Amino acid sequence: MSLLMFGSLLTTGTALVSANESKPGMNSSKLLNVAHRGASGHAPEHTIPSYRLGEEMKGDYIEVDLQMTKDGKLIAMHDETVDRTTNGTGLVKDYTLEQIKTLDAGSWFNEKYPEKADPAYEGIQVPTLEEIIQTFGTGARYYIETKSPDVYPGMEKELLRILNKYNLTGVNERSSKVLIQSFSKESLLKMHNLNPNLPLIQLISYKEPASISEDELQELSEYAVGVGMSASKIDKTYVQNVRNAGLLIHPYTVNDKKEMKRLLDWGVTGMFTNYPDRLNDVLHGK
Repeated sequence: MSLLMFGSLLTTGTALVSANESKPGMNSSKLLNVAHRGASGHAPEHTIPSYRLGEEMKGDYIEVDLQMTKDGKLIAMHDETVDRTTNGTGLVKDYTLEQIKTLDAGSWFNEKYPEKADPAYEGIQVPTLEEIIQTFGTGARYYIETKSPDVYPGMEKELLRILNKYNLTGVNERSSKVLIQSFSKESLLKMHNLNPNLPLIQLISYKEPASISEDELQELSEYAVGVGMSASKIDKTYVQNVRNAGLLIHPYTVNDKKEMKRLLDWGVTGMFTNYPDRLNDVLHGK
């Protein structure tokens, strides 16, 4: 057994999946197409153009990885450093939002993928979580990950403040408007304590082929509606064990159509992909 860290889950369409009646219910019949960092196979990850493409390509959720600036603002970025996806260097936590906004978050994509380059990507800014919600509205669905929450004290409270501000929490939104995922069980439990109506996804990291016990599944069911892990680590038996426990399972990151079909045959309830257009094709039998 190599359950190392808890992490991210996704959800899907029609039945109540929680074993605990007091937890938020999630639908499990609709197979979720989660645009990973937006349509990041086509545009610079975690930018407004990438998220917009994700919606156009029928992604069900806008996936947002959160980091926090020096002055406590939540921004969309996968890494703790700005080096990989901007023209800057250093840790996000050492930048104010004003400084983050001076960075170019798109030109790196044009340089790395010249066949997909677009002049419009040059000079685009790193978006804040609030800017993303303001752009796509409260009708969109958001799959939000608290990244490195141990580095950012207060991240959970600030996230909940923003969700409350835009009426994205509460009994009326408990179906699937917002999903919160994390590799940090502690972070998820903080979110649960702050608002038990929020559906939570536990991410799990495996170094070896995945296995999970009934006790572990029961523990997860106490606070989460689903789990997420690398698609390369799981098999059909693992998927069935998770589903039999009443949990959703959304593996990451799946970009090959054959692999998408195999995972769907195994019974996953959705998956993350850099190419939501490909998964949309598969879901429609193409």
